[in-house]
Amino acid sequence: MKRTTSFTFLIASVLLLGVFASCKKDNSPIEPPMTPSQILMSTPWETTSGKDAQGKILPITDPNIANFVGFAYFKSDSIFTMYNLDDSPKMHGNWWLSPDGKTRTIVAKDNNGVILFTRVVDMVVLTTKEFTYRVYPDATNKAVYYDVIHTPTNHKEPGK
Repeated sequence: MKRTTSFTFLIASVLLLGVFASCKKDNSPIEPPMTPSQILMSTPWETTSGKDAQGKILPITDPNIANFVGFAYFKSDSIFTMYNLDDSPKMHGNWWLSPDGKTRTIVAKDNNGVILFTRVVDMVVLTTKEFTYRVYPDATNKAVYYDVIHTPTNHKEPGK
């Protein structure tokens, strides 16, 4: 019995040693997770496609999402700028996310600071690899919607 116990202890010790020896020490600093706003500010975004309520992928030329296509730049001072794909100005103004990251608000302004419109959208995906929001053509009909999908780009902001 004593021999079996010693052998079992020896096997368990070897296995534990293997587990600890295989753990690689990572000397890189641990970064805290980013807030939803930090994710949105972390990169320029390019509209790359859309998706309808049935899950069908839509090209950026689809008339249901074409108005939302372009490059977007969200800055830490709550200022945003958006450009069409030909780098012509699309809109600018203020932006913010709800604290839980579930909605994004933009307040578009003209060059004199006069508010043109306010748009609040549901956030569908917000990661460092994708930013997607949902638009409803008819706010009273939640069964019909389009998701506008953006991915990070290295496109430099025009004029900067």
